Amino acid sequence: MGEKGLNKCMFIGRLGGDPEVRYTRDGDPVANFSIAVTQVWTPKGGGEQKKQTEWVRIVAFKKWADICKDYLSKGSRIYVEAQVQTRSWEGNDGRKNYTTEFVLRDMNFIDLGRGDSGYEKSPVQADPPEGGSYPGPEDDDIPF
Repeated sequence: MGEKGLNKCMFIGRLGGDPEVRYTRDGDPVANFSIAVTQVWTPKGGGEQKKQTEWVRIVAFKKWADICKDYLSKGSRIYVEAQVQTRSWEGNDGRKNYTTEFVLRDMNFIDLGRGDSGYEKSPVQADPPEGGSYPGPEDDDIPF
């Protein structure tokens, strides 16, 4: 059996701002946005509730980028399935820079005001391109 791994992350959070959409040299859209993921807990032994918010950087390519541009805005509450990706590039000063982001693979809109479970399937589903996987950015296209 070959060596296989699993690279899948799931988040529920709110957008901190409208998605920022740029285009590659080939004209393909790329959307970037961050979601706030907040944990709330009560310390052991009681006491006042504590809260911690993490900001998660999401990047969406091609059809997913169009969906994000058309349907998401600041404050949108979404469920995201993504793949973690670290990339690097050389800056103008010659130093190597790194960033870690999450590449969108699936997304659902959440509407908690409806009184049900709150999870609703996206009205639009983006199928992967032929070959069954989603392409990442080309090295020439980073940074924008």
